[in-house]
Amino acid sequence: MEKQKIGLGRRKEAVTRVFLSKGNGNIVVNDLDYKAYFPQIYLQNQVELPIITIEGAGKYDIKINATGGGKKGQAEASKLGIARALITLNPEFRPALKAAGLLRRDPRGVERKKFGKKKARRSFQFSKR
Repeated sequence: MEKQKIGLGRRKEAVTRVFLSKGNGNIVVNDLDYKAYFPQIYLQNQVELPIITIEGAGKYDIKINATGGGKKGQAEASKLGIARALITLNPEFRPALKAAGLLRRDPRGVERKKFGKKKARRSFQFSKR
């Protein structure tokens, strides 16, 4: 059996572990097909993007364990994890993935709520009289 390559992806509160091996293009997320797990087309495209970038459609089987966050965060974390796993498989993929911006972790997270405010930035309603 082929050795699996592992990639870790994070986005907001979502963390995904990606296991990549040679195969015929199956992508499974938490024991479901990725099209069932991510019903929105744009989320499916996010997951497929690293494979399409290296023109490797149908060459790799991908198993993803996703925890935390929402569906969009998990899809974007999966994208980063797949890209990192592809580089461990073949370092020659790095320039193409880097040019597409797939190796950069998005650092944005939720801004904390401040005391004296209703939310992070929203103030309580002000009454002049």
